[in-house]
Amino acid sequence: MISGLGHADGPELSRQNIAYIHEMLGQLRLVAQSEGADMLCYLIEMAYVEAGDLQSGRRALSLPKRNGPDLRP
Repeated sequence: MISGLGHADGPELSRQNIAYIHEMLGQLRLVAQSEGADMLCYLIEMAYVEAGDLQSGRRALSLPKRNGPDLRP
């Protein structure tokens, strides 16, 4: 999970991170709504839906995880 929040690795770490992101986006969406920030609310909602799709397996991660720096030119 996010550094210091758990002790998981590999696919379980990814699953927990996406769940955390999904939860935080839900909270941010409520704050944006309460402030009347319509465009911000829309963008957060799009990210919330994407995180939900990743979490449920309806969509795969865009890029595979790498352990080292990208050395391509």
